[in-house]
Amino acid sequence: MRRVIVTGASSGIGAALAREYGSTGAVLGLIARREAELQALAGKLGTPFQIFALDVRNSAALRAAAASFISRHGCPDIVIANAGVSTGTLTEQPEDLAAFQDVLDINVVGMLNTFQPFIAAMREAGRGTLVGIASVAGYRGLPGAAAYSASKAAAISYLESLRVELRASGIKVITICPGYIATPMTAANPYPMPFILSADTAARAIVKIIDRGKTFAVIPWQIAIVARVLRLLPNRLYDRLFSNAPRKPRLPRK
Repeated sequence: MRRVIVTGASSGIGAALAREYGSTGAVLGLIARREAELQALAGKLGTPFQIFALDVRNSAALRAAAASFISRHGCPDIVIANAGVSTGTLTEQPEDLAAFQDVLDINVVGMLNTFQPFIAAMREAGRGTLVGIASVAGYRGLPGAAAYSASKAAAISYLESLRVELRASGIKVITICPGYIATPMTAANPYPMPFILSADTAARAIVKIIDRGKTFAVIPWQIAIVARVLRLLPNRLYDRLFSNAPRKPRLPRK
């Protein structure tokens, strides 16, 4: 019976991953800020679980959650750092500074906070898999989404560094870069989203990637091709093509 930790488990890809692993009878550690949604999800799974209502920016809370899960169920086999946020941002707007900080703290530091408490136990066991959900948005800077693009580019580089650091430990590190997935995060996007996948379809693809042990993957495959092409575009051409592209809405700032 596998033991799986998922952050951002209250909705979207995280909830879909919980359902996918729950269908196999895995023991689940479900982490998100919204306790009611976690309880509702867990009640439908029919598999052993523990829920932890916390913010991934809170490293002490994540250490406590990890200690509780390990003491009760043992070292997890898979830890998936999925928690993430996205919002439109503009550097010229001073009220967006806090939004930049939140996006970077949740999407990058939250990933570090998620993995750190489990590495010692995985080292001792000589096994385990750490999975980071990044994004193809980290391939190039998207106008109006500087915070999100920067956070996902940082996540991709962080995961690569971690993979190399842990190479001889028996711990695998997997980077997964989804394209557009139908979740609450993308629901407000006011532009076409090519090759969009449902959260459940994405979750099934992610589980297959983890089972195969691939170190890096983009889903779906069509977006992988698009992302490679965009990465190769000269800056002058990329700038011309994307300077007037539709942008993610900025939320009202307090």
